[in-house]
Amino acid sequence: MAKHGRKRQRIAKDESKGPNPLLDDASKDDEERRLESLLFGTPYIPNDSKNVIEIEDDELEAGKEFQNLDDADLFFVDNGEVSNINHESDESDKEVDEQAEEDSSEEKPEGDGDSSSDESEEEEEEKDKSIPPNPLSRPRKAAAWSDPSDPPTVSIESNQLRKLRDAPSETILSGHEYESRLRRQFERINPAPSWARKRRRDEDEDEDGLDNLLTSTTGILSQKRRSTLAPGTIAIERLRDANQESQKSNIGDVKSIDFHPSDRVPVLAVGTGDRRVRLYNIDGHTSPLLQTLHIPSLPLTSLSFHPSGSHLLLTGTRPTYSIFDLQTGQVTNQTGLWGSRFSSASKDKLENMDLNAFSPGGGLLAVAGRNGNLHLVDWQSGGGQVVGTMKCPGSASGGIKSLWWADDGTLATLTADAEVFLWDIGQRKCSRRWKDEGGFRGTSRTMSGCADWLAIGSNTGLVNVYESDSFAKNREGQPNTRKTLGNLTTAISSMTFNHDAQLMAIASKEKKDSMKLIHFPSLTAYGNWPTSSTPVGHVTTIDFSPRSDYLAIGNTRGRVLLYHLKDYNVRTL
Repeated sequence: MAKHGRKRQRIAKDESKGPNPLLDDASKDDEERRLESLLFGTPYIPNDSKNVIEIEDDELEAGKEFQNLDDADLFFVDNGEVSNINHESDESDKEVDEQAEEDSSEEKPEGDGDSSSDESEEEEEEKDKSIPPNPLSRPRKAAAWSDPSDPPTVSIESNQLRKLRDAPSETILSGHEYESRLRRQFERINPAPSWARKRRRDEDEDEDGLDNLLTSTTGILSQKRRSTLAPGTIAIERLRDANQESQKSNIGDVKSIDFHPSDRVPVLAVGTGDRRVRLYNIDGHTSPLLQTLHIPSLPLTSLSFHPSGSHLLLTGTRPTYSIFDLQTGQVTNQTGLWGSRFSSASKDKLENMDLNAFSPGGGLLAVAGRNGNLHLVDWQSGGGQVVGTMKCPGSASGGIKSLWWADDGTLATLTADAEVFLWDIGQRKCSRRWKDEGGFRGTSRTMSGCADWLAIGSNTGLVNVYESDSFAKNREGQPNTRKTLGNLTTAISSMTFNHDAQLMAIASKEKKDSMKLIHFPSLTAYGNWPTSSTPVGHVTTIDFSPRSDYLAIGNTRGRVLLYHLKDYNVRTL
């Protein structure tokens, strides 16, 4: 079958329709003709005129005047200084115009000045009206950034920002104040965690410590300010035992412990039943053993550092004593005291130096003898010479139980008859005498004091606390008891104050885990420590470190428990 070629469709012209309106110039108005001339460059011919009007070149090139410029010339960064420059240029232009007007007014005659100036102003106004506005000179937008020295203001009139107001009348805040109040509101809703607050507080303290160090002429080692303890709960943690390295050997019970008087020398002396004295470096971690002293001829019962920290006094149940020099490392054994009956051959008259105490300056050593005798030893001479002997009247039966030196040099002694004697060392006589409240013969056991308090423990477990008027020289009569502590039920064997008299530790050797920590001045025992699970055992001796950051407790099992008091921070550089 023959293929036929594709036939083209014939489209007949519709002659009935009129001309195309897009191509018919007669149907276009003047506005449309002007628009075509601007867009396509055709001549503009109005309907009512046959004259051809050519568009000026400025109008044709209105949108092409920036086509040959670089991008760096077309755009700029608004840094807030443009406005200042514009203001300065405007002010300078104004000054120039004013100067020019003054010059022109001086040159013109007085009669024609007013009329000519009016005519010039009218002409300028007509020129301004005749000049069309430049489409490129648009109003400048607000700056995206402003100088911090000139902060913007923020309105807080809306209800969403009412929580930022400190007063109902506040409506506008500065930028810095608005930012600080937003931060305050955020921290109020989302408080910082405890670890962040502690880190911030430590950083502030470090900055303060550095500032104080750089602005002072004191030594590099300085102490932090005194912290005030709160009653009820104390922050305390247990550390490794101070004598951990020596517990494996049979050392016997702990007889006495004493911290070095200087807080720059973290040394603890421990005397045990095996007649050895061990010195430990208390660092809060391992507490390594520094040195061991063995004195086989002296059954050790007491040891104490000299207030200067240069040597250590070792005493026992014999009329001999030993001195250990910390600088040379040598031990000196003394047979007795000159001018006393310590070296008497009669066993009935034999005395010992078990109970002794250094004066605050270290010049004198008070030693309690037999039958109420009190010996004063000149320690500065180094020969052990007795320079005075005093006797407590009426105490021949029980003798002296405790010694304590006040800061002003007054010596206080406690007898077994519950009597307190205050001695004037300069005149070698008793300046005051009073009886412990509720005490009777055989009840008093120990005494401890500080600058503001004096405490006396009895064999019934009661502790009477007196204020500073109890050892004042210018007072007479019986002092009033501030409070009687009945936290323990057995005889008080150990009692001591810390360095700032905010804590007092009391313990009884006769009962296991019988120990309490008393808060001053509330005179209440802490309830969170020690507890029934605290392994203090039968406590034989207690001592605080010089800055009270450590508490050492010795017991009959030969252990020296070490605790860290968190409220007393270790010194910082």
